[in-house]
Amino acid sequence: MKWTDAQQIAEMLYDQNPELDPKTVRFTDLHQWILALEGFNDEPQKSNESILEAILLKWLDEYE
Repeated sequence: MKWTDAQQIAEMLYDQNPELDPKTVRFTDLHQWILALEGFNDEPQKSNESILEAILLKWLDEYE
């Protein structure tokens, strides 16, 4: 799984944290949680604010 797999990442984050409101998550925490996901194997430095925001928005869709 890579940074560009936003939908898959969002679904996994939601499955792990169904009660957590994504609007309360900081990008620094989000970055670390993504790196810790099983099957995630992209380079940590390849992420940026727009990638993290896209993942967060998809996670919000799952949450709502």
